[in-house]
Amino acid sequence: MIFPIRSKAKVLALALLVISAATWLYLSVGETEYGRSLGPVAPRFSPTASLLGDLESRLQEAEEENRKLRLQLGEVRNEEQGTGLGSEGENSSHCDHRSLTEKCELIHVAIVCAGHNSSRDVVTLVKSILFHRRNPLHLHLITDSVALRILGNLFNTWMVPSLQISFYNASKLKTDVAWIPNKHYSGIFGLLKLTLTKVLPSDLSKVIVLDTDITFATDIAELWAIFKKFTGQHVLGLVENQSDWYLGNLWKNHKPWPALGRGFNTGVILLLLDKLRMIGWEEMWRLTAERELMNMLSTSLADQDIFNAVIKSSPSLVYQLPCYWNVQLSDHTRSEQCYSELADLKVIHWNSPHKLRVKNKHVELFRTLYLTFLEYDGSLLRRELIGCPTDGEQQETRQEALSKLDEEDPCYDFRRESLASHRVHLSFLPHQTPPADPYDVTLVAQLSMDRLQMLELICRHWEGPMSLALYLSDAEAQQFLRYAQASEVLQSRTNVGYHVVYKEGQLYPVNLLRNVALKNAQTPYVFLSDIDFLPMYGLYESLKKSIAQLDSYRSPKALIVPAFETLRYRLSFPKSKAELLSMLDMGALYTFR
Repeated sequence: MIFPIRSKAKVLALALLVISAATWLYLSVGETEYGRSLGPVAPRFSPTASLLGDLESRLQEAEEENRKLRLQLGEVRNEEQGTGLGSEGENSSHCDHRSLTEKCELIHVAIVCAGHNSSRDVVTLVKSILFHRRNPLHLHLITDSVALRILGNLFNTWMVPSLQISFYNASKLKTDVAWIPNKHYSGIFGLLKLTLTKVLPSDLSKVIVLDTDITFATDIAELWAIFKKFTGQHVLGLVENQSDWYLGNLWKNHKPWPALGRGFNTGVILLLLDKLRMIGWEEMWRLTAERELMNMLSTSLADQDIFNAVIKSSPSLVYQLPCYWNVQLSDHTRSEQCYSELADLKVIHWNSPHKLRVKNKHVELFRTLYLTFLEYDGSLLRRELIGCPTDGEQQETRQEALSKLDEEDPCYDFRRESLASHRVHLSFLPHQTPPADPYDVTLVAQLSMDRLQMLELICRHWEGPMSLALYLSDAEAQQFLRYAQASEVLQSRTNVGYHVVYKEGQLYPVNLLRNVALKNAQTPYVFLSDIDFLPMYGLYESLKKSIAQLDSYRSPKALIVPAFETLRYRLSFPKSKAELLSMLDMGALYTFR
């Protein structure tokens, strides 16, 4: 198909060149015959008016023909771009999606997300999408109560323009899939993608479905544009599985679910929701699962096994996506056949249980790309889409408030910082809600990266619940995560809530941090402290006893805890009041000032 178009372009270009050459030759001959009109020597004779008129008319005809040829050449070039044919040829993965996807068309993305860890993973995925996107986005998040609380607050404080968020209660869908035994580490949430035709709005016709362990390396609009290539009975867009799992030859007596050839991976799915509803998708996958479970007893790869069993029975439903739209880094992957250079990568899928530690000869390259978005400053993604209407009322309100500030005001910097919007990621690490206790008390504090070493000490001194607000950059948040996961002391505590407030501006927002920690304390009482203070051993139980003795419900009271300081770096912590008084007398301790 490419050769007739290119031949036509070459003929037009050659004709344009010939016309230009003929015009130049004609002018040259005229110049030789009549003399140089602009030369230093006067012409030998003046040409007649008829000769000048004839020359002028021929020039105009040549210019008009030249202009028409240029227009035709431009149309041919536009035709080349419109058919997606460029210098790379038909097999190229490069595509100008602006000619395929409307500039401000809303792109819908659905993600199943549950728990603390998955809530962190989805942030990295969203960063990679926002970094490359040039279209408005609508994220449809199917979440449990934990992820709803975390992500609802995060996106509310992130305030990204042209980004809509809708949440759907995963607990209402569990009964639809709870009857399916599943050995996959994702548990019951790994089956919820089967229910998307039910949970998503009935007027939503198509959606891109993604796993949380996905990283985008290109504009998602290019993937959205592939919907236009669906024909006939196509309702699913999937990439072929890049391991031999469904071939059944990975180990002896390996018996996978039925699949078409190598099968398909469901980490990236294009779903035509309206057509799926028309063909009775819910009944189709349910009957298929019931039939296969009679022999297989359980799924090994969650929803992917059931999707493949349906496709095995009805191959016409699937449109096979190019493999670079889901480069799978599983333990037995053959994904290196999908790319020859970095520019070929579109989507990276960390679908091994080992995630970043998976063995792959190009894993360092993929890990670098992933870490780029993991530590990328999310505030930089608040940029507006040029030429697209925005619903960023909060941003407009902030800009209006900033414009009213007086730069001559001595407190200008403080007033400006007070208008900053800090992203807040609640419950950055998993923790449990303390059991109900009318006298329970939570230690509340805030800190930055340079006070991280105090956490283990405080955990040894205070056994009760804690609510801590950490002021960190995106990169520092990952350093904290690695530190906490490597610490036996911190890992042993399940009653400590770590709430990350991301850095914004130059000042330290101490009141904001304290308020975040206070708001997320889940006990009736709080013990407000600075991170540099070490509570005495047993203070938690002592405070609970004191609270129980006070009739605070009728008359609220504040308990004052004495504080002391020392100038010594190494000090044996006093274990009793007598020992404390002795150290005061010796000058080892001072009353805190």
